[in-house]
Amino acid sequence: MTFKHLALYNYYMPRKPRIHYTGAVYHVILRGNAGQNIFFDTADRYKYFHLLQEGIERFNHSIHAFCLMSNHVHLVIQVNDIPLSRVMHNLNFRYTAYLNRRMKTSGHIFQGRYKAILVEADNYLVELIRYIHNNPVVAGIVMSPDNYRWSSHSVYIGKIDVTWLTTAWGLSFFSQKRNRAIEKYQLFIKHGLTETPMDLADEVVEGYFLGSEKFINRIKKLSGQKTTFKRTIDEIIDKVCENYNLEKKDVIGPGKKRLLSEARTMVAWIVRENKHLSLTDLSKIVKRTVSGLSSAVGRLEKTARNNSKLAGKMEKLK
Repeated sequence: MTFKHLALYNYYMPRKPRIHYTGAVYHVILRGNAGQNIFFDTADRYKYFHLLQEGIERFNHSIHAFCLMSNHVHLVIQVNDIPLSRVMHNLNFRYTAYLNRRMKTSGHIFQGRYKAILVEADNYLVELIRYIHNNPVVAGIVMSPDNYRWSSHSVYIGKIDVTWLTTAWGLSFFSQKRNRAIEKYQLFIKHGLTETPMDLADEVVEGYFLGSEKFINRIKKLSGQKTTFKRTIDEIIDKVCENYNLEKKDVIGPGKKRLLSEARTMVAWIVRENKHLSLTDLSKIVKRTVSGLSSAVGRLEKTARNNSKLAGKMEKLK
């Protein structure tokens, strides 16, 4: 990843400016105004594809994944020298003009400013692609992503060809051999429906970053933003150990005793409550899966609803 031409593009003031650097990867989400549909038939979706292709040719960015739902869109966009703001302004303006002409209406099509999450691709790209491709299944529209024609999943498995979509990077995480990569990718997608995948919503920091603390600090430093981290994971572990009168090595170790498990889950809960931290970073320290930690936190919160002593301890530690 290169950080050449790092800059802040502060548009739509006084909102928080987007961070731009060459090679930046964003998860972009656009929603219909007031939850209304933005696609009404096949022609609308093909028009949107055509505009995506023209945007790539004009602004020299890459799209690594997409999913067009009836009332919202997911895109994974990697920019070059031209910032995301110009890419999205052009796309939204042209599609809004098209749809207003076709529907004989006027006004906004999309709900306010699009959401763009800056992604640490080396650690999160494939999880993000899986989340996007399984979106129609989770929404109950189809039983399998194989059956949804308006996402890039069919391109990844070689079912259809979309020349403007870039799949090489995503597939390279599975194997350097294309056929083997597709095979492993399909298993990865399937496991996301039968097992508990990483909860990306829990991993987003400050509503804008999907990445490790190291990645976020680096980006902020290079962009001139002040870091706002108030607590580190190590500090949280130390404080929980102090409260439970336990040794740190036991809490982060393999022990399964009730008190150790509760303390470890308490750490996970506090990490999740602090938006600048992530369960992914904690999982590497305690040698547990993110899904396992997330499930344990859910059980802790459920128990605390009927256990005032536990609830009080949680509030005190938080």
